Amino acid sequence: MNASTEEQPSSSLDTLKWGVAILLLAGAVVGNYVYGDQSVLIRAVSVVAAVIIAGIVAGQTEKGRNAINFAKEARTETRKVVWPTRQEAVQTTGIVLVATLIMSLVMWGLDSILFELVGFVTGLKV
Repeated sequence: MNASTEEQPSSSLDTLKWGVAILLLAGAVVGNYVYGDQSVLIRAVSVVAAVIIAGIVAGQTEKGRNAINFAKEARTETRKVVWPTRQEAVQTTGIVLVATLIMSLVMWGLDSILFELVGFVTGLKV
């Protein structure tokens, strides 16, 4: 295996950071439940703040940095995509709808024929 593809052991500091991030998220959930009688705005801001802080702490770990780099690369690749124009999207949607309609009629016809055939063979009519 290549050295870059092998899993590197995470340091104990990374484990501690993940623990802090998980505790922050758990604290946000528990705090939102415990302080249910407080204003929704205050609880929402507190939960969002806790999630952001947990994300920052998790982003300081090796796996967190890898995830951030992956997200940046994915965004770069998304910008390279040539998206269809509105006209192309409408035409493609129309083609899919017509093909679906034709196939549904074919399947309905085959179902009707098979239904009558089985009814004829078994002598049962519904």
